[in-house]
Amino acid sequence: MVVRTSSSPSTPAPAWEAHPATALERLRDAAPLTQCITNAVVTNFTANALLALGAAPAMCDIPGEAATFAGIAGGVLVNLGTPTAEQRDAAREAVRVGTPWVLDPVAVGALPIRTALAHELLEARPAIIRGNASEILALAGAGAGGRGVDATDAADDALDAARALAARTGGTVAVSGEVDLIVDAERTARVPGGSALLTKVTGGGCALGAAMAAFAAVVPPFEAASAASAVWAVASERAASGARGPGSFAVAFLDELAALRPGDLKGRVRGEQTEATR
Repeated sequence: MVVRTSSSPSTPAPAWEAHPATALERLRDAAPLTQCITNAVVTNFTANALLALGAAPAMCDIPGEAATFAGIAGGVLVNLGTPTAEQRDAAREAVRVGTPWVLDPVAVGALPIRTALAHELLEARPAIIRGNASEILALAGAGAGGRGVDATDAADDALDAARALAARTGGTVAVSGEVDLIVDAERTARVPGGSALLTKVTGGGCALGAAMAAFAAVVPPFEAASAASAVWAVASERAASGARGPGSFAVAFLDELAALRPGDLKGRVRGEQTEATR
């Protein structure tokens, strides 16, 4: 079992320009324990993706244990894909502990129980919110959600909503799309690329939220979200280049996560300040 060390976010990163390469090096050095309160459809793929990346996954989602485990984990994911009553209670426990945590508001806006829970959990100030554009718009009260788990909006359509959520929580918001959008109170970054085959594999996006939680154990939230998005873009492109379809892609994606080197991420994250901080 791996516990938080001096590489946790309490140690400031040298600067946001300290590339995703630095974040990947830190993650591989620390192998952070990453608690996943996630949906039943994606647990296996999520765990394998974290292992391939270099983190240590743990699917601890039982009330009465979730808070204890969050106290020793480096990062926590709360994914609302299949929010059973037990998972809802476990999430409420885990987010009160103070460990950096990621909210993945799957299908928020379209379905009432998870929507109410997502708004409740926002009060615990997630370090990162990760979702597609329709989910981010709905969570910010600016949209009705997508078609189930599928987005009907582009990432840049959710830019203002993402900024509003970042201001409300004091954290980072990551909007997945053809170009991923990463926003906090002062900065905006875009991560281009990635393969559309990720949308054909159950857990491609959910595992990305888990990767952000793992990175949040070793670097601050904005850097964590940016690094995870860059890793997903590069690894998925490489996996797609030799894949025959979604099945072979899923296996190749895990292989590419494991084979990825820090230098492979160079130039993937394009950052800018917001107008208010220029």
